Amino acid sequence: MTSVIEVKRKEGESVDSLIRRFSKKVQQSGLIIRTKKRQHFVAPLSKGEQRVGALRRQNIRERKEYLRKTGQLDEEELRSRNPRVRALIKRGLR
Repeated sequence: MTSVIEVKRKEGESVDSLIRRFSKKVQQSGLIIRTKKRQHFVAPLSKGEQRVGALRRQNIRERKEYLRKTGQLDEEELRSRNPRVRALIKRGLR
């Protein structure tokens, strides 16, 4: 849905006035609001994609809990984004 906003210059009208009228028409059309809403649209995930993501998160949670219980990682390390810690967590998921 593309809407074209057209404003013709009236005789003797200044450029500032023309720009002001154009801006007002764009504002009233809601074009900017629609564009901003569409800018960050993310298509919904399919059921299969949702399931895969949920299983992945569950595996990561279980692996972290195992590492915490066995004393391999403490609470602070589990929350860190350290590559060594991430590698340790991922190692058990494969």
